[in-house]
Amino acid sequence: MRRSSHPAGTVHRLNIDSQHLTGNPLGDNPVRIVDVYVPHGHDGDGLPLLVDLVGFTAGGPAHTAWKNFGENVPERLDRLIGSGEMPPVVVAFPDCFTRLGGNQYVDSPAMGNWESFLLTEMLPAVEDRFQCGGDGRRGVFGKSSGGYGSLVHAMRHADIWAAAASHSGDAGFENLYIPEFPNILRAIAPHDNSIEAWFKTYEAKDKPGNDDISVLLILAQAASFDPDPEAFLGLRLPVTLETCELIEERWANWLAWDPALMVEDNADAIDSLKGFFLDCGTRDQYNILYGTRRIHRSLEQRGVAHRYEEFDDTHSGVDYRMDVSLPFLAKTLSQ
Repeated sequence: MRRSSHPAGTVHRLNIDSQHLTGNPLGDNPVRIVDVYVPHGHDGDGLPLLVDLVGFTAGGPAHTAWKNFGENVPERLDRLIGSGEMPPVVVAFPDCFTRLGGNQYVDSPAMGNWESFLLTEMLPAVEDRFQCGGDGRRGVFGKSSGGYGSLVHAMRHADIWAAAASHSGDAGFENLYIPEFPNILRAIAPHDNSIEAWFKTYEAKDKPGNDDISVLLILAQAASFDPDPEAFLGLRLPVTLETCELIEERWANWLAWDPALMVEDNADAIDSLKGFFLDCGTRDQYNILYGTRRIHRSLEQRGVAHRYEEFDDTHSGVDYRMDVSLPFLAKTLSQ
């Protein structure tokens, strides 16, 4: 049952056989689904293109599926476009789910070349099919790991993206990840301190638990930020397994991917964008607020135009914040 009284757009489904993901170390299927929303009364021709990067444990099609007690993203777009709150746009929802439960949307010898897939395969396929987007008309947005992807892509690929929005994107790694490492070590300790033994036990379960997902999340970050090609699935942690002490050279590889630090050398890239939006809940349970504030402070000190907001909520269930970011992106790209 649709919740919007406005005319419904159309969701098309593409299947992209990725050369960049063929033979990836995790064994994930290189044929990826990309759902594409085209608003009512349009065929996509000439419209800006937005790309939705979803959070950990999800894939793009999760945002186009039926949702209980609320709108899915196409229904949200129907309402925002139909009411005139935002101009029409095409929105792509790529499936980047992995065996490790998610994605940080960067290339990795352990996770696969997801950054290359998005930029050199997914974008051309969508733009060619719907004649949308193009230079100065592409935006990327996401929440949590998807927000992280938006932050990193904005800084690394401002020549491709013209606007970006991050909701609670991973930043400030010392506050976000260091508190989690003891929990991970306690989880793998009964498995002879072996990531491989833990992982094989996890995959054999009929029903993974919440604690399993927490471990998986950190392993996915490890595969993204500091992979070891010689280890099982490329996985290693940046702490000693017995005493949970940071291994400085390992941790330095993680920090090289921290947007709160990356912004120091990449503010000019953000400044070149047509628009940059970031927000975070003041009660974010993963402490992402503090890293987000650092990004905002760095940009403000350098005079980089951006829109920054804090809101009274946690990290969870904040899809309603798209009512702010989507009109911002659509208006920015339509100018």
